[in-house]
Amino acid sequence: MRGYKIFTGSAHPEFGGEIAKYLGIPLSSATVNRFSDGEINIQISESVRGRDVFIVQPTCAPTNDNLMELLIMIDALKRSSANSINAVIPYFGYARQDRKAAPRVPITAKLVADLLQRAGATRVITMDLHAGQIQGFFDIPVDNLYGSIVFRDYVKSKHLPNPIIASPDIGGVARARYFADQLGLDLVIVDKKREKANVSEVMNIIGDVQGKDVILVDDMIDTAGTMAKAAEVLKSKGATSVIALGTHPVFSGSAYEKIEKGALDEMVVANTIPLKKESSKIKVLSVAPLFAEVIRRVYHNESVNSLFV
Repeated sequence: MRGYKIFTGSAHPEFGGEIAKYLGIPLSSATVNRFSDGEINIQISESVRGRDVFIVQPTCAPTNDNLMELLIMIDALKRSSANSINAVIPYFGYARQDRKAAPRVPITAKLVADLLQRAGATRVITMDLHAGQIQGFFDIPVDNLYGSIVFRDYVKSKHLPNPIIASPDIGGVARARYFADQLGLDLVIVDKKREKANVSEVMNIIGDVQGKDVILVDDMIDTAGTMAKAAEVLKSKGATSVIALGTHPVFSGSAYEKIEKGALDEMVVANTIPLKKESSKIKVLSVAPLFAEVIRRVYHNESVNSLFV
């Protein structure tokens, strides 16, 4: 246990502290300051020579600041002769641009992968990448953990009388199918389309939800518009209740208002991103113990995949 150290950036220090507590070691010390012009200044406050280090830092909003802080901390550790530098990124920002979906657009997920490797990261540990193929953008090991392991236990604990899994769009069918298979439940699909610009989406339900307790599954909740609209349509089709599961609570714009005032009965998220405020409809599940166990297994060269089988 003395061979590795846990550091945390300023994006989500509570998460890093929870990981360290689970592992029974103190958080290692690093000072994060800013120059008067806003540049980030980092100093590692203890020796890391020959140690395996893990840096906990989701690249959530403010995304650019948190990403740059992570890159600078990686560089500092590399220049301090750390044996390995493992970037623990619970939420991987810039993942939505993972291909050229239109002419003359960037592939930011690849750019961020290159930056992390160039800075000196030797492994990335993350959760529910927006697109699984992002792992292929790296030439270093990437452990993409599944948040479904904590959501599965939570759904089981609710003892819903007539549960069914739903994908909020066609693109998320594979993710929802995986979750449905884990629970042995059927799957329905919300098919959405926009008739023309600046006109609200039309949603159709593929499958029967009459009298069902619907569980919407997605990897991230940004503005919550899709989830709120889907819940409204599902209930109009006879659903008894609608619960949304989303690993990453991005919650930008009017997301909180849509959740509070909308048809959703409950929004269940992981703590990969710190919440801006609390809500009676939002339930937060901690995935820090899962990350801590993965860190322990990586350090001891044990299987990570067996956690999810």
